[in-house]
Amino acid sequence: MPFETISFSVERGIARLTLNRPEKLNSFNTTMHGEVREALARVMSEGARVLVLGGAGRAFCAGQDLTDRAVAPGAAAVDLAESIEQHFKPLVLALRRLPVPVVAAVNGVAAGAGANIALACDLVIAARSASFIQSFCKLGLVPDSGGTWSLPRLIGSARAMGLALLGDRLSAEQAAQWGLIWRCVDDAAFPEAIEALATQLAAAPTRGLARTKQAIYESWERSLAAQLDIERDYQGELGRSADYAEGVAAFAAKRTPVFSGR
Repeated sequence: MPFETISFSVERGIARLTLNRPEKLNSFNTTMHGEVREALARVMSEGARVLVLGGAGRAFCAGQDLTDRAVAPGAAAVDLAESIEQHFKPLVLALRRLPVPVVAAVNGVAAGAGANIALACDLVIAARSASFIQSFCKLGLVPDSGGTWSLPRLIGSARAMGLALLGDRLSAEQAAQWGLIWRCVDDAAFPEAIEALATQLAAAPTRGLARTKQAIYESWERSLAAQLDIERDYQGELGRSADYAEGVAAFAAKRTPVFSGR
């Protein structure tokens, strides 16, 4: 059956998941949480080799819909905690654990949980008119959806504190300069840039990319010596893959490799 709050498709190895509540700036309600969860569960079963997460209309995502029953003003504080535990925490972890690259295509404002969901993706490309806002402080809340974890790791404590305590709008261009995101591109070039990146990643050696993202994300938990061991183990595993054999053969023959993702 068609989705109500998102669109989802897989074509040529590219999965596209678009948040589709433009009248609400693609903010999450209970229905959207369920539909996103279902779509993410289908990414691998439908043969995708990259996921592009985007937003319909003029926004990427404004975070949680505060008019949703579960978190409406006056609701018990436990409802906020339950929303994080049941919805946002599994979503962020699912994006990080997908064994394919995940690209956030930030076409407009990414606020609150919407900003931090984008930062949970592997690569973030934003249109020049887009912006990022840690709006939690305006509501007396703490950044969630991994914000307190990702912000200091990406841009350092001083800038993380400034964004989290002041809730200022950060332009896409500044976000790229700070290293918060991968790239900022002109609005006119944004669709083409997303398509080119998705096409490149869909044709890449998928298993190698999956192990690369896993190694980088888990490196925070290890010593250098332990990380060197992980790199050794992954190289040993990947060195027996079909993609490695194809890469070496293509290099020797001076041709473009055709990776199968295996």
